[in-house]
Amino acid sequence: MDALIIAAGYGSRLADISPSKPLTPIAGIPLIELGIRNAKAAGAGKVVVVTGHAADRLEGALPALSDRVGIAVEPVRIGDWSKPNGWSVMAGAEHIAGDYLLMMADHIFAPSILQRLAKQGGKDRGVTLAVDQRIDSPLIDPDDATWVETDEKGFIQAIGKTIPIWNVVDCGAFLATPELAAAIREAIDQGKGGSLSEGMQVLADRGRAATFDIGEDENDAWWMDVDDPRAHELAEALAPRYLADYFHDR
Repeated sequence: MDALIIAAGYGSRLADISPSKPLTPIAGIPLIELGIRNAKAAGAGKVVVVTGHAADRLEGALPALSDRVGIAVEPVRIGDWSKPNGWSVMAGAEHIAGDYLLMMADHIFAPSILQRLAKQGGKDRGVTLAVDQRIDSPLIDPDDATWVETDEKGFIQAIGKTIPIWNVVDCGAFLATPELAAAIREAIDQGKGGSLSEGMQVLADRGRAATFDIGEDENDAWWMDVDDPRAHELAEALAPRYLADYFHDR
């Protein structure tokens, strides 16, 4: 199993802190390194990183990061990084055979989340999304979160930032099969923009989009979307506690 990290976007809300969102340091460690360390801890053999904005800067940092973490890191540059994130998923998935862990570069997780997610595959699903029932957590930005409505079996009914009904929040980590990239392409062929959520909805409409509840344990279920200065400040304070091994190794 490999991992795919989407790191192509501009990250305008963190631009005053760092010229490259994936390279933004969290207590001294770049966001992208935390994601790659998580991927390795979850059993990934290789990490594909899709680059776009400030690609030269990010790609230039990856070889040393690969050596430091001890895992192969393959950059894949997308031509138009202003397109919705599903285009990055499709570009990266072309370099991966079989199932893969999918993450956003600005999301960080307690290692247990990805380790447990990696074991959630099954023939009844084309993708499994890590979700959190703690929708009122102060670590979640309600104006930017992707919300999810699930059925009684935990399969996705609807997903998006503006859906009217939801019961869990998207954590930004997926166990994907080749069906996901194909579903994003299908959504584009239907006239959609090509977001990851649109591809997820295609699979949800077929009953092929499952979820994995990360639970409520303080240590095993900690995660953050580091998308603005407030979240960055919180991450700098909290990450060394919940990702202690990574900071100790560094």
